[in-house]
Amino acid sequence: MFTKQQRNGIFLLLLLIVAFQCVYFFVDFSETEIKVDENELSDFKAEIDSLRLVEIENRKPKLYPFNPNFITDYKGYTLGMTNEEIHRLLTYRKQDKWINSVQQFQEVTQVSDSLLNAISPYFKFPEWVTNPKPKTTFQYQNNNTPKTYNQKQDLNKATAAQLQKVNGIGETLSKRIVQYRNKFQGGFIADVQLTEVYGLSPEVIERLTNEFTVKTPRVVKKINLNTATRDELVTIQHIDYEIAHAIIEQRTLREGFKSLDDLAKVKDFPLNKIEIIKLYLTLN
Repeated sequence: MFTKQQRNGIFLLLLLIVAFQCVYFFVDFSETEIKVDENELSDFKAEIDSLRLVEIENRKPKLYPFNPNFITDYKGYTLGMTNEEIHRLLTYRKQDKWINSVQQFQEVTQVSDSLLNAISPYFKFPEWVTNPKPKTTFQYQNNNTPKTYNQKQDLNKATAAQLQKVNGIGETLSKRIVQYRNKFQGGFIADVQLTEVYGLSPEVIERLTNEFTVKTPRVVKKINLNTATRDELVTIQHIDYEIAHAIIEQRTLREGFKSLDDLAKVKDFPLNKIEIIKLYLTLN
């Protein structure tokens, strides 16, 4: 049924199939084994790992020197501070006070030692804080006898120029005193509030109160310490919700306070501010 040409084609096809099968079985097509230098391979892997670590380190957020006085909510969160620690710092700064050392930063914010050790190397304080210029020492001698109440000027009416006449008070300090006084409608309640003005040393305050005193104190509605609620207590300077809660607990244990000085026994009470706080309290 096939022509001679077709038969020759079929025979040639079978011959080719047999030939390829023989080649497949008898010829070795496996690749020659590649020799690997283990030392060179190990060095290459180590280089790859080191480059990977460098890249990971480069992708980490970088910290640059900063002044901790200007930490915002977002900045504090990225540094790892809690909301309470950030709030303490912001509250402190709202009082127009400045942090000038790593130790003071921890005292104000109460951050842990581990976090402080991690971020404090990046603190950058102003040059006048880190390298203060040496001051010329001198002794101030006041040969004048202390003035009586009537001889003193009213601190709530004194101008910045009048305040500058006191030794140790310049343009900057006099401006701070007036600014702090003007924060409250009516001015100062008592001389002790001068301790709230940043930069006034006890010696300067003593010289200042020898010339000035509060004669027209700001009228404040005092809060009864033995009946005040927590919300009433937190309206007072330097008292937050935690301290207010501790005051109420101590009041309950004592069945009422007998003296305003008993506040010193309240847990975490700011003892250095007790005289300021007492201005707003009464036991009647």
